[in-house]
Amino acid sequence: MAQLTLTTFLTLDGVMQAPGGPEEDPSGGFAYGGWVAPFLDEGMGQFMTEVFDRAAAFLLGRCTYDIFAAYWPGVTDPDDPIASRLNALPKYVVSTTLEKAGWENTTVISAEAAAEVARLKEATQGGELQIHGSGVLAQSLMAHDLIDAYNLLVYPVVLGRGRRLFPDGGLPTAFELTGSRTTTSGIAIQTYRPTGRAAFGSVPDGT
Repeated sequence: MAQLTLTTFLTLDGVMQAPGGPEEDPSGGFAYGGWVAPFLDEGMGQFMTEVFDRAAAFLLGRCTYDIFAAYWPGVTDPDDPIASRLNALPKYVVSTTLEKAGWENTTVISAEAAAEVARLKEATQGGELQIHGSGVLAQSLMAHDLIDAYNLLVYPVVLGRGRRLFPDGGLPTAFELTGSRTTTSGIAIQTYRPTGRAAFGSVPDGT
């Protein structure tokens, strides 16, 4: 059985929309795409290499799949730590509109996503079943407690608008911090494991 992990880039105010470029996802009039570019550094690249080294398969939402499929098949260097895995390993794209995926080793999941993802976790042997980006998909799986670990790369920028990873009305969930580092450009990389429902209480007032 594989762990289902989510790796995503966030701003300080929790925005995950269009990190890679202005044209990546302008939905909702979002005009701030490409906000990770000023902060890219060696530490971020090293962490992402470590993540991809653990991959056994990939699970992607339709938008992220389209972005990846437009770029990574053209990167044919066998020593590229990301392209070599994305191109060779099994990929599953969750979509009700995509009939056939052209990227090699890709299967379209059009049925009930949560049930199928639970089955994929059981069927994938070792390593990680990895989600990258794919905010809508991630939120749907959070609602079923299916994500086992979150790699959050938090960039030192605030945008004030844009789609966020954790939605209003999501399940109150507690997490354990299992890893943390900071890169030279100020990216805070944090890995969390869900531990169950959030707990609540009263803080002593000191009297």
